[in-house]
Amino acid sequence: MIKAVVVLALAAVASAGVVGGPVGVAYAGGPVAHAPVAYAQPIAKAVAVAPEPYDPHPQYNYGYSVSDGLTGDSKTATETRDGDVVQGQYSLVEPDGSVRTVTYTADPVNGFNAVVDRSAPAVAKAVVAKAVAPVAYAHAPVAKAVAPLAYAAPVAKAAIAHPGLAYGHGLAGPAYLG
Repeated sequence: MIKAVVVLALAAVASAGVVGGPVGVAYAGGPVAHAPVAYAQPIAKAVAVAPEPYDPHPQYNYGYSVSDGLTGDSKTATETRDGDVVQGQYSLVEPDGSVRTVTYTADPVNGFNAVVDRSAPAVAKAVVAKAVAPVAYAHAPVAKAVAPLAYAAPVAKAAIAHPGLAYGHGLAGPAYLG
């Protein structure tokens, strides 16, 4: 936090344009001599910028469509503008397969209005052929033999020779591996 304050203070001094400062500093009430403070003049160049052309009645039309068979991505969008009135529509396929279509208008009187329509997903029913005769199957019984598990006691325990290697920075007692 202090570093940020110092950096901001240095930036403030640098942007103020101070060139000189006090010449001498006296302590305990002695005389103090100051040099005159000079300020640097800002360097500014007058650049003439041509104003952008103003269109009192803007008009445009655009649209696009994407249909990717590999990923299944499918979407469209169109929009038109005539003066202050904008009309448009976009649609996309959602992950569940439904199609969301948004139709919108915007004008100075009514503001922005959008109508969202969602159609049910298109599901194609798969035709399944029925088997003429049931398939007979039989299996022989399987005998299961399970051997009991045996557990052995630990063979040896090794002590750590240096207590500093244990957790706790040497404050813990001896640790055992086992």
